[in-house]
Amino acid sequence: MGAMPKGQELFSSVPTIGFPKQLQRTLPACIALILFLVFLTGSTGTVSTSLFQSKQSHFPRKIWQTWKVDPMMFEERDHNTARTWIIKNPDFRYEVLTDENDLAYVETHFGPEGFNRPDIVYVYRELTARIIKADLLRYMIMYVEGGVYTDIDVEALKPVKNFIPKRWEETDIDMVVGIEIDQPDFARHPVLGSKCKSFCQWTFMCKPRLPVMLTLIENIMKWLHRVAKEQKCKISEIHLDFDQVISGTGPSAFTEAILKDITKRTGKEVSWDTFHSMQESILVGRVLVLTVEAFAAGQGHSDSGNHDAKQALVKHHYHASGWPTTHPRFNHPIFGEVEKCNWNVECVQKWDQDTLAFNALPQEEKIKQIAIKEQENKEEERKQKEEEEERKRKEDEEREREALELERKARENAGKPEELVRPPPIDLRG
Repeated sequence: MGAMPKGQELFSSVPTIGFPKQLQRTLPACIALILFLVFLTGSTGTVSTSLFQSKQSHFPRKIWQTWKVDPMMFEERDHNTARTWIIKNPDFRYEVLTDENDLAYVETHFGPEGFNRPDIVYVYRELTARIIKADLLRYMIMYVEGGVYTDIDVEALKPVKNFIPKRWEETDIDMVVGIEIDQPDFARHPVLGSKCKSFCQWTFMCKPRLPVMLTLIENIMKWLHRVAKEQKCKISEIHLDFDQVISGTGPSAFTEAILKDITKRTGKEVSWDTFHSMQESILVGRVLVLTVEAFAAGQGHSDSGNHDAKQALVKHHYHASGWPTTHPRFNHPIFGEVEKCNWNVECVQKWDQDTLAFNALPQEEKIKQIAIKEQENKEEERKQKEEEEERKRKEDEEREREALELERKARENAGKPEELVRPPPIDLRG
């Protein structure tokens, strides 16, 4: 017989057991797929949590913040809050990404030498909405490196080690979040409904490379492209109101991604009901959820208690939360923002009744009332401006008086011996 063609020798002794040639060619792929599905579901038929957990057993000892400028240029209030994290966690690395180096970070980790996601780099580079970039950046940092993320205006009340209560094992946890808003009774409210159930994202902790963080980033990519398409503009030109920010990249988007991730991890539907009115922390699907007091104490709603509570871990000062000025809340022309009710049931009900009654008025009456309200608002703004100018005038006078007093004392001391003028030494040991 002639020699067997090259490439067939390996299969010369393998019986075909009567399978058609087409099936023989696809059989290895079918077997591989079956084995993968067995691995995926395991013997119980539920999704294996190993696919969704970090390969790292401990949380990175890193604290991340993002801000406009480098820490050396922080204002005093930002310096004071940032310093609390360093003081209470001396064994942690502390890093701030700024408006000057954030793009370099994104290009390094999501560019060709990193995860090779040019779509993500492109969108981040195009974005002009600062709050959207701030939200997106924190998620990217946490996906790449993990650790603790906290906003620049958040003060550390206790060390990071207190984020995990003693009854839980760090190796069983991939992410630590806290409740921010727990007001599910407002779920059907036209303005408040989308914001009434959320985890806090001004402070949270996670291990690196969690699928939920990448999913969240990709969700934001899709959302931004969808908004740009709807507005028929570039991503750099989109306009967003308050609720769009909250649902697109903020706490609502954050919460939705986490709930879906927990559902995948556990193989059963997990809703907000699991976390409503929590009295102690809950671990579900490797996500540790802390009570509202942990990261969001002192809000005046959601049974958030106060910052003196034992469970309070941070204090949010809100001085860096001015973004709603460029992404305004829904503001009724007569009755203003329902958010000012701060989730008070009676206040919200009155706002609802007032706006409903206004909507029932004839158009002419609506126009008349709006004109009156606008005039009242202008008068109020004028008074506030005058009061602000008066306050500044008094401050200037006080500074001038202090300067004159210092000058007078300097003249008096001009002729005295040096030892009588020199101030006493400062004791730094106190």
